[in-house]
Amino acid sequence: MIIDLETNGTLDPEEAIRRAATILQQQLAVFVDLEGEAQAAATEAAEEVDPILLRPVDDLELTVRSANCLKAENIYYIGDLVQRTEVELLKTPNLGKKSLTEIKDVLASRGLSLGMRLEAWPPPV
Repeated sequence: MIIDLETNGTLDPEEAIRRAATILQQQLAVFVDLEGEAQAAATEAAEEVDPILLRPVDDLELTVRSANCLKAENIYYIGDLVQRTEVELLKTPNLGKKSLTEIKDVLASRGLSLGMRLEAWPPPV
């Protein structure tokens, strides 16, 4: 490789090369990251979402009050529900501690809990 370097005198040649190398490295890093992102996307696609998370909240057989409160908050699927925290649910109008306890118990009976992180949610259609 041959580099023809000219500066206007504000930088010494060695510093100019360092800066040019840094900029080149940053520009080329984009291509390296694309390969990593493609592999990550393929891995995510391979991971399937637990089928129970795709079921409607109605399948939990909650009391009418609890079910209506969840629907009012646009929580229609179990996957939507498990991502919420206790604090978030308690801010829901008409959903109190008794309803929260009911929801937590029903989820626990299915091996689920509130505050779960679902990386692949919502699933691709």
